[in-house]
Amino acid sequence: MLVLLGINGVLFYLNQQKGQQNEVLTTEVKAKDSKLQEQIKQYEALKADFERQSQELQALGLSNDSLVAKISAVNADLLKLRSFKAGSFSISQQTLFKRRAQNLEGQLRKKDDDIAQLKKDNETLYTETNTLKEKQNKLSDTISTVVRSNKELSEKVSVASRLQADNIHVAIITSKNKEKDDEKEEFKAKRVEKLKITANFARNDVSPKETKAVYMRILEPDGAALYNLSTGGGTFTVDGQEAFYTQKQDVVYDNSRQKLEFVYAKGAEYKKGLHTVELYESGQLMGKTTFTLK
Repeated sequence: MLVLLGINGVLFYLNQQKGQQNEVLTTEVKAKDSKLQEQIKQYEALKADFERQSQELQALGLSNDSLVAKISAVNADLLKLRSFKAGSFSISQQTLFKRRAQNLEGQLRKKDDDIAQLKKDNETLYTETNTLKEKQNKLSDTISTVVRSNKELSEKVSVASRLQADNIHVAIITSKNKEKDDEKEEFKAKRVEKLKITANFARNDVSPKETKAVYMRILEPDGAALYNLSTGGGTFTVDGQEAFYTQKQDVVYDNSRQKLEFVYAKGAEYKKGLHTVELYESGQLMGKTTFTLK
């Protein structure tokens, strides 16, 4: 009985020792598994942050190969961590992965600072670009206004500088070389050998003092212009279209209301009816009058 009691006591003691050892092992396994899960979560968080940084850089129009490499490395570490079985995550492995995670977190914080600075620089650049665009738009508006004003001024000067003819008068010269005048400017067609047209330049302080080409047109009753190269006729441009003129004179304009005089001989019988005389300079009508041949 004593022997049996002794054996039972030893067995009981051994069972207690084994139970205590099992409890210690279970506690160690649970601790290792807890550390493993913490590391897995830490690396998952690192992966998510590196992916976020990559997206932020892409949004800024940039790419970063080092981030792609880090994401690949973190993925590889995650695969390795998840491959550990319960209790197989040793202290040395815990230390190794912990140090690597700390190193990656340091790199992550530095990259966040770099991205924040890039965003700030982009905002500054965006503001400066918008300010520059606004100034450019204002300058363009100013230039457009100046160009428009210059164009309007040029048009006004062009209009103001147009020469006008005053006192346009028509007389005839007979075959006997006698000049005939008529207040109503009505003449007998059979008596006309030549036509004499006189006028004065109207005063114009804007038009430059220079040689002016003055064109005279005599329009017959049917609207056709008397035109003959041998008597000084030709063509010129009026309102963008070619027109015939009867005679032309080059006059040195001096703004002294100087006199213009044209003498024209048709060399044939003149048509009866209402004739029109027009005077032009620089393609612009200076003035006109009419006379009648009966």
